[in-house]
Amino acid sequence: MLASHSAGSSLRRDGINAPIAAMRLIGSGVLAFGVFLSGFVISEPAPYEVLMVAQVAIWFLMGLKISRTTGGLLAFLLVFNAGGLLSLTVMKTNFGGGLIYIAVSIFLALSAVFYSAVIEDRHTRLRLMFQAWVAAAILTSVLGILGYFHAFPGAEVFTRFDRAKGAFQDSNVFGPFLVAPALYLMHGLLTQRLSAAPLRSIGLLILVLGIFLSFSRAAWAMFAFASVMLVFIMLLKERSGAFRMKIVVLSLAAVVMIVAALVIALQSEQVSQLLSSRTKLVQDYDGGHLGRFERHKIGFLMAMEKPLGIGPLVFSTIFPEDEHNTWLKSLTTYGWIGFVSWIGMTVTTLFSGFRFLLRDRPWQPFLMIAWITYFGHALIGNVIDTDHWRHFYILIGIIWGCVALERRHQREQARRQA
Repeated sequence: MLASHSAGSSLRRDGINAPIAAMRLIGSGVLAFGVFLSGFVISEPAPYEVLMVAQVAIWFLMGLKISRTTGGLLAFLLVFNAGGLLSLTVMKTNFGGGLIYIAVSIFLALSAVFYSAVIEDRHTRLRLMFQAWVAAAILTSVLGILGYFHAFPGAEVFTRFDRAKGAFQDSNVFGPFLVAPALYLMHGLLTQRLSAAPLRSIGLLILVLGIFLSFSRAAWAMFAFASVMLVFIMLLKERSGAFRMKIVVLSLAAVVMIVAALVIALQSEQVSQLLSSRTKLVQDYDGGHLGRFERHKIGFLMAMEKPLGIGPLVFSTIFPEDEHNTWLKSLTTYGWIGFVSWIGMTVTTLFSGFRFLLRDRPWQPFLMIAWITYFGHALIGNVIDTDHWRHFYILIGIIWGCVALERRHQREQARRQA
């Protein structure tokens, strides 16, 4: 509500009349609701798709602009999906399924551009988006936890293969979805008033337990990496010795709290047995015959002979499973053109976000959280597909939107100094 009020006050100061101000506030609320719905994708098309298609169209029809910076993101994603459309031409079977797959890719690309544009239009929407993400993450995490422990009849719908998946189709998407909101709560614990610490602590424990019970090794590694990165970057940014000491003390307290919660969870025999199985660095389906790593090797060699790729969803008809590697996926599904574009977008996103990571701006905390989480997703992309993860494109949009805000801020400063 605070962000909404601030947005409204800003609109009035800018001389925008009440009806337009009301429409923008409603638009910001619908935007936040869209982010909230990204946490509930049990079936496809999900409510998220329905709402996003409508609101993206309406926002742009109402005059939402794409700046030069956001246009760069659009260019990368257009080339990427052009590669996907070209890959359809080499498909011999399941052309309809491939066409739907690329249509979803185009939709997700437009959603990233949309998020970037609305953030650049008004940075106060970032807080609404993260608050909605936290609410969705806590709710879907609670569903996953209750499902894992069979808390009510039919609760197993929120699990898969004895792993919590919340309101998602796959535990390997559920776990990573919780990382950004967990970082947001951690950042609040480290920087905001201690009076709100109990609520943030409870929310953080719920999310950590959800990540743990997803039994996704990628999610575990990403959360550990992201947490350390968050504390490290905050220590770099803050100059006050007393504040740095506060960050260190609270971080250690958070670690103790999380470890204690996990120790309690491990008292369950079901949890401890599955943990023992999942903590093996290389599973049979990783290192076995035509396992994950062998498929990666064969797939990359095959892709070198297929400039247009082999088409969406074709890889799993040749091998026992999908690519489980974002870079290989871009080669097989989007061809060499898509692969180069994806690499270019990834490098540009990481570099541009890193350049502005420590600037003292209202949007800096959101950029920091999104950049760290995106970096984690880029790393786990070596062992899993992130190609169609909705929250992954939200992260891309947030980073590019914040970069666009920074560049506009620099232009305005230069004009004032001229």
